[in-house]
Amino acid sequence: MSAPRGRPFLPGNRMGQGRPKGSRNKAASPVQQVLDQYGEPVMRKCTSMALQGNMAAIRMFLDRILPARRDAGIRLNMPPTRTLLDVDKAGEKVTQAMKRGDMTPSEAETMMKVLKMKGEMVERGPLETRLKKEEDCRAAEDNG
Repeated sequence: MSAPRGRPFLPGNRMGQGRPKGSRNKAASPVQQVLDQYGEPVMRKCTSMALQGNMAAIRMFLDRILPARRDAGIRLNMPPTRTLLDVDKAGEKVTQAMKRGDMTPSEAETMMKVLKMKGEMVERGPLETRLKKEEDCRAAEDNG
């Protein structure tokens, strides 16, 4: 059997600590150099072309500056949801907002899923409390 390997670096060795934080990969380095050198002039040219009405430049410019939002925020004044009755009231509020046209059906579906999860959490809370009390009582009986 061979001897154990031992410590790979001597104490105080600064070279063997790996790559410094924030340093870039060597492969990306030439790309970064080109971007640093030509990024600003290319952006100016793209902006100029967009201002002249070039639709491809406008589209690219807007896609990079203002990317499409995946989900818009839903604004709805919701009541607190501490009990199952509160969750039911909130669900009714979502349904009414959808009926009025203040919310799309897909937004209402998302909100109802959130309320369903909240209802499940509210429902589990007392059960977990009761289980904990039961465990404490049994532990006290076993020790007593």
